[in-house]
Amino acid sequence: MASKLTVGAKAPAFKLPTDGGGEVSLADYSGRKLVLYFYPRANTPGCTREAIAFSRFNAAFTKAGAAILGVSADPVKAQDTFKADHKLTIPLASDEGHKTLAAYGAWGKKSMYGRTFMGVRRTTFLIGPDGRIARIWNNVKVDGHAEEVLAAAQAL
Repeated sequence: MASKLTVGAKAPAFKLPTDGGGEVSLADYSGRKLVLYFYPRANTPGCTREAIAFSRFNAAFTKAGAAILGVSADPVKAQDTFKADHKLTIPLASDEGHKTLAAYGAWGKKSMYGRTFMGVRRTTFLIGPDGRIARIWNNVKVDGHAEEVLAAAQAL
């Protein structure tokens, strides 16, 4: 597990496959704000609501100079289906090896119904144009989250 990231720290570099067969890296967003959000699993109720909310506000994020990238451990094919099923307008990246998830502290022990397992922790980072972390949301609650992140991106 990577050391815990803090506001002001340099965002860890990454290079991941994306929906549609592309590839994305942190360097692609150099000089721009990036909302990097990690979600547990495509096509689950909470993750679907979160992705739809970020898609709904995509134009407002763009106007604020911020791009959005969703990342989960799902394979690219699942990301493609998720994006198509819900008409999402934001790119989705796949981290099946959990390297980027771990670097951002979004991969770790979780528990549900008395069972402990490794999984994706719903976490969002706002990365500034300088490549440094401007804001971190841990243990995200989906409702109202996209709006809160948008307000932070507009203020940055």
